[in-house]
Amino acid sequence: MSKQLLSGNEAIAQGAWEAGVAVGVAYPGTPSTETLENFVTKEGVYAEWAPNEKVALEVGLGSAMGGVRSLVTMKHVGVNVAADPFMSAANTGVNAGLVLLAADDPSCYSSQNEQDSRHYAAFGRIPCLDPADSQEAYEMAQQAFDISEQFDTVVMLHETMRIAHTKTLVDVVGERTALEPRAYESRPEKFVMMPANAVRRTLAANDREDALIAWAEETPLNRVEMRDTKVGIICAGALYVHVREALPEASILKLGVTWPLPPAKLAAFAAVCDNVYVVEEACTYLETRVRALGIPVCDPPASRLPRSGEVMPAHIRAAFGVADPAHLAPAEGLPPRPPAFCVGCPHRLVYCELRRLKAIVTGDIGCYTLGAVAPYRSVDSVIDMGASLSMAHGMELAGVAERTGRPVVGVIGDSTFAHSGITSLLGTVYNGGKGTLCILDNRTTAMTGTQGNPVNGVTLAEQAARVNPLDVPAGKQLDLVKLCEAIGVDEVEQVDAQDLKAVRAALKSAVSHTDKLSVIIFKSPCRLIDRSRKPMPTIVDCRRCGTCVKIGCPALGKDETGHPVIDPTQCIGCGQCAQSCPFGCIKEA
Repeated sequence: MSKQLLSGNEAIAQGAWEAGVAVGVAYPGTPSTETLENFVTKEGVYAEWAPNEKVALEVGLGSAMGGVRSLVTMKHVGVNVAADPFMSAANTGVNAGLVLLAADDPSCYSSQNEQDSRHYAAFGRIPCLDPADSQEAYEMAQQAFDISEQFDTVVMLHETMRIAHTKTLVDVVGERTALEPRAYESRPEKFVMMPANAVRRTLAANDREDALIAWAEETPLNRVEMRDTKVGIICAGALYVHVREALPEASILKLGVTWPLPPAKLAAFAAVCDNVYVVEEACTYLETRVRALGIPVCDPPASRLPRSGEVMPAHIRAAFGVADPAHLAPAEGLPPRPPAFCVGCPHRLVYCELRRLKAIVTGDIGCYTLGAVAPYRSVDSVIDMGASLSMAHGMELAGVAERTGRPVVGVIGDSTFAHSGITSLLGTVYNGGKGTLCILDNRTTAMTGTQGNPVNGVTLAEQAARVNPLDVPAGKQLDLVKLCEAIGVDEVEQVDAQDLKAVRAALKSAVSHTDKLSVIIFKSPCRLIDRSRKPMPTIVDCRRCGTCVKIGCPALGKDETGHPVIDPTQCIGCGQCAQSCPFGCIKEA
């Protein structure tokens, strides 16, 4: 055994490997991504990126049904995408163990919303484990597979960003449990969810729920820590650590299992505490269920906890009228730094032209969402993955372009298009939709850390082996032009995203007609995977019109006299500024 400093995601990957997991499947999404990236590097396993979370869970269920332990990981909004197979899997049960890691993001650090995935566990009536640190993440990742096989069920392993990315010491055994695949037996009455079978499986789920409640009462994953009985706190996950820091004398019922709850244990804890409080973040998942069991829950004595976002020790102290220690007084903060496209980002010129066209842009999930902020301010909606294309069609049906005199353009990234944009485009074509749609193909899944996807053809194993995404054989890559043509798109054009004249001409042509559907594929590699540099351009006889600065490149600024300057430490010589200057004052080397 050795002590290792691991993040929650690293600990889960290690624990799953030691538990004998053979297959890992995921769609990358912060804060869950690193789990599979660590798992794939381990001996004797197979792991892959799926096109989306629904596919990931279906692959995981298939491999578990086939007899090998399987781990499926995703962020909270990915659970929404996987909800259909999830609810059926909650009925069918498994063969070998199947664990779904759901990573929530309180405070929306890298997400379009915050939600508590444990509601899905309660909805599907499957066990949900909630680690409080990396040690528990490591241990629960192993226990979850035993629980899955003991109760014939999918198990949710729930974490938040704070658990996923915080590193704490873990006692690692480092030895893998050798498991032979479980025998496969054809059981259509269990896995074929036609109505008659589904009814019988629901009855089996009822029996499983009763057994799980009895187990929740006895498992050491739920533990009581008695201290001062004036204050009793019910909490789970990272909030346990925060409560211990903020209220060290409080008695605590720490829930390692957050579905099902243990009614008798909760009632016994409440009976010996003068006042019982629930401390949680982002929703009232626990409080609502504790109250439903008839257990009186008090509001904090000084103030309510935040209704949304992460709950930190300072929030808990304030809610209970405890002053912050002097050494924790807030320090002077750094000025905020707004997010921006990287130097040389291939999305920049596209958004500059969309801004010039005064287009109404239905956007999507990815780093290109930054087209909504200064200096572009040209994205009007971002809802979920794939929504851009569907919403552009909806805007067309509403006649927005005709009424406003502004073109409507849907914009989506390559990985997101493979995730859920294909069906959106198919729906538009099927229903005779018109207009302009843009696919920003930067050859990677950039926002979550340059993972592979079907468009660039890089698998998770190849990513782990540091395969250059630009050198993948074309036969492995999804041909976006051929796909769009096969679907029935009227006009498909592929354009170099770094060529301003070509970008301008393609967009101008596409938005000039209303009688056909145009798809423009703007193709150029992300700067995170193509780090080549060219000599820095020079500024000659500048007229100070400010056009170059308005493209929003971090390498461009102004000196104290208002004269544009190029930062030599940041400039990569991409030529975007030289192409943007209307007077030719910027000369490429």
